[in-house]
Amino acid sequence: RRFTALSNFNLRMHMTTHELPNPTAAVPPRERIDSIDVLRGVALFGVLLVNLMTEFRVSLFQQFLPSSTLPWSLNGFVESFVSFALEFKAFSLFSMLFGVGLAMQLERLSNGMRPYYFLTRRLIVLLGFGIVHLVFIWNGDILTEYAIAGFLVLPLLGTSKRWLLTASVLMFTLYAALPILPPLIPWPSTETLVAHVAMANQIYSTGTHLEVLRFNVQELELFLPLHVFVFPRTLALILFGAFMWRTGVLRQAMMYRWKIFGAAVAGIVGGIALTYASRAEIFGGWGSLGLLLQALTPIVFACGYGAFVIWLAQFSSARGILAPFAAVGRMAFTNYILQSVIFGFVFFGYGLGLFGHMAASPALLLGVLVYCAQAALSTVWLRRFRFGPVEWLWRTLMYGRIQPMRVDE
Repeated sequence: RRFTALSNFNLRMHMTTHELPNPTAAVPPRERIDSIDVLRGVALFGVLLVNLMTEFRVSLFQQFLPSSTLPWSLNGFVESFVSFALEFKAFSLFSMLFGVGLAMQLERLSNGMRPYYFLTRRLIVLLGFGIVHLVFIWNGDILTEYAIAGFLVLPLLGTSKRWLLTASVLMFTLYAALPILPPLIPWPSTETLVAHVAMANQIYSTGTHLEVLRFNVQELELFLPLHVFVFPRTLALILFGAFMWRTGVLRQAMMYRWKIFGAAVAGIVGGIALTYASRAEIFGGWGSLGLLLQALTPIVFACGYGAFVIWLAQFSSARGILAPFAAVGRMAFTNYILQSVIFGFVFFGYGLGLFGHMAASPALLLGVLVYCAQAALSTVWLRRFRFGPVEWLWRTLMYGRIQPMRVDE
């Protein structure tokens, strides 16, 4: 039987707060905005492939060293495709959706439920999950950064759309200007990176669980400059996502569907053009404007992707294609953690130990298979349960009481 939560992909307006007797209750399937679930599932697929290609199978710092992969080979093509089409774009889309989620929660909890109190609790719990994931599972975690960024964004969520957009633009401008400013944390030398990659290849592929975890924590020192550099972009994207929700376009996408389609075409075509211009160093002599355009390139691409998925979700004929993505998107938190557990076992020494030994093309196949399995499992799970396991725990800790889990409760 069809997955009932996805039986209608026509987007509906959320009920106003006075129509919701209990804002802490789960949103019933008939009231969900399905295209946002779909978009979250699509974004997570891109995040999976990027993480798999650039961090799980090899060291993240390998990309800052000369590549030994032949560009005209199959593996070279796969690496180039992921870099061109997904790298930074998938994370940008995921970050915007985090902002959308925060704005939706604020709106939903504004019926006398002390929204900022509960959102603060929500972010504290997320921070706890992120730290556990970061230290004990995989140091490529993004949850911790989202939680910290969420605390900074929280005071602005209730401001006007103009302020949200202005703050987002300011953060984008800061991100674009960072390359010409003195670095807050120095970037390691090439010699340091070469030595570190060699050590990572040895420890991650052959080490015991304890050795892998110890190196996982030690590696955070090298990750810090990267996180400091991208943090303004994360803030900007979260603010922009909140702004997009406040415009009402996502709630009334059917009404704006052809404008959304135009935005999709402009974003994807513009993203392709900006990417090629950036790689050809056309912006080199443009000064600050060139830096800003380079910084905005993946954002434009991500907006194009997002608009296309939202537009596609307005058509019932796309239901069968989009339903698996929606199922993954409704359980994105659980699926994100599960991906780390699965790939940790595949690549690290306490499992199969394939770190540094798997080429890009079989890694791509592995990623597709894992995602398809997650889509199938998520669909079956959501027929009986309201949330994924991690989502249920997150809500329970946020509200301080056990949430109903089964659909029939």
